[in-house]
Amino acid sequence: MQPINEMSLEFLSKSNNESFARIVVAAFVSQIDPTVEELADIKTAVSEAVTNSIIHGYEKKIGFVRINCRLFIDSIEIMIIDEGKGIEDVDLARQPLYTSKPEMERSGMGFTVMESFMDRVEVCSEIGSGTKITMFKTFTSLKK
Repeated sequence: MQPINEMSLEFLSKSNNESFARIVVAAFVSQIDPTVEELADIKTAVSEAVTNSIIHGYEKKIGFVRINCRLFIDSIEIMIIDEGKGIEDVDLARQPLYTSKPEMERSGMGFTVMESFMDRVEVCSEIGSGTKITMFKTFTSLKK
């Protein structure tokens, strides 16, 4: 299926850019008129993915986070990409309540939240090269 629109965004891995990323993706997907609930789901999932890139991918360093979105007639594909340190054990990181930063009082629910709000979440990570999270959501309100 061909996308009806695409966009890319790149920004520094600073925590104040998380809300910027969330708003940009929400504005982009708004053109196909999802429900308020569907829009909130996407904003939450994007927030979690971007926050993970900033906190875990880059830790105390500054790098770039990229977002690529492909919009279809009734769905969206969102990729959040960093070139940070990568995830040692993706399966472990996806477990509810697991956190690699307990000293920061992180809840360890980032991937669980993403998975609960999106239809599918794929994680591809390589140590020393970074992580790509690809999330998919079909808008049931728009299915023909």
